[in-house]
Amino acid sequence: MKAIAVYDGAAEPVVTEKPRPEPAPGEALVRTLRVGVDGTDHEVISGGHGGAPEGEDHLVLGHEAVGVIEDPNDTPFEVGDVVVPTVRRPPNGANEYFARGEPDMAPEGRYHERGIVGAHGFMAEYFTSPAEFLVEIPPALAEWGFLVEPVSIAEKAIEHAHASRSAFHWEPESALVLGNGSLGLLTVATLDEEFDRIYCLGRRERPDPTIDVIESLGATYVNSNETPVPSVPEDHEAMDFVFEATGYAPHAFETIEALAPNGVGALLGVPNDWEFEIDGGRLHREFVLHNKALVGSVNSGYEHFEAAVGSLSRFSESFLDDLVTGVYGLDEFEAAFADDDTTIKTAVEFDVYEER
Repeated sequence: MKAIAVYDGAAEPVVTEKPRPEPAPGEALVRTLRVGVDGTDHEVISGGHGGAPEGEDHLVLGHEAVGVIEDPNDTPFEVGDVVVPTVRRPPNGANEYFARGEPDMAPEGRYHERGIVGAHGFMAEYFTSPAEFLVEIPPALAEWGFLVEPVSIAEKAIEHAHASRSAFHWEPESALVLGNGSLGLLTVATLDEEFDRIYCLGRRERPDPTIDVIESLGATYVNSNETPVPSVPEDHEAMDFVFEATGYAPHAFETIEALAPNGVGALLGVPNDWEFEIDGGRLHREFVLHNKALVGSVNSGYEHFEAAVGSLSRFSESFLDDLVTGVYGLDEFEAAFADDDTTIKTAVEFDVYEER
């Protein structure tokens, strides 16, 4: 079968030949439909994150996938079921995090991530997976199922934000998403039902397709060149919830200033090392005197994938059409890895879904 992989020392992904996998007991064989491309894939390709399975010189890419059950292999699935795989797998047998059904809470070294670190991904014509790591989705979502994984990332962060405020009555009304990439836009859409007022901050100038998407969702675009994060409360309002998806290290601390009393910020970006000065005393006072909180969040669990399926079902077709700026076959897969001002979200298509 054909797969898209990055080889050690290479700077670009290539199409390579791999044996079609055989499902082990408890695993199903999945025929891949589409696999999304995101910033993590670019980091893996550049060598800044992740790594190949032990003893191998390449990594099959892709962690945002949707496919169809080809061989259930005595699992609860049936041929033709549409499924989305979760990302984390136990590295060398199960550990307590996987045993508890909490792989997303495992620390570094206690997991592999398919298509990212230690395990081949889903960017191939077929893949196998234990049934416990496959989430069935409605056939109507087959076209967009590769978006379930990124939406699940937002679902987990939102859940953890609520958990941090569970000691008191919290009714958030305003939310600020930092970052107008695909994850930021999906988060704006996910927050739409819960928050009265949603803002999304980015660095782009008009005209820009991401700004158009933000405003089509009824949210307010905040240009950080004109209104940096600490100025948001003065120019707009203090925020009950801030979702940081930029990896810009100062934003972690600026979020504290943007929060309203009792507010919470969720940090998802992963910055490189960066030393800079902050007024630690002032930020400490903000935490204490205004009951603010920050939570970090990475990866997502099975229940977050299930929640993401519900959110994706509510998204309008027009939003999804505007968000996904390109779906490319294997013969032009390089276009899916383009990174320019016109690209928002792309995917590689391996097969077309045909309803049973």
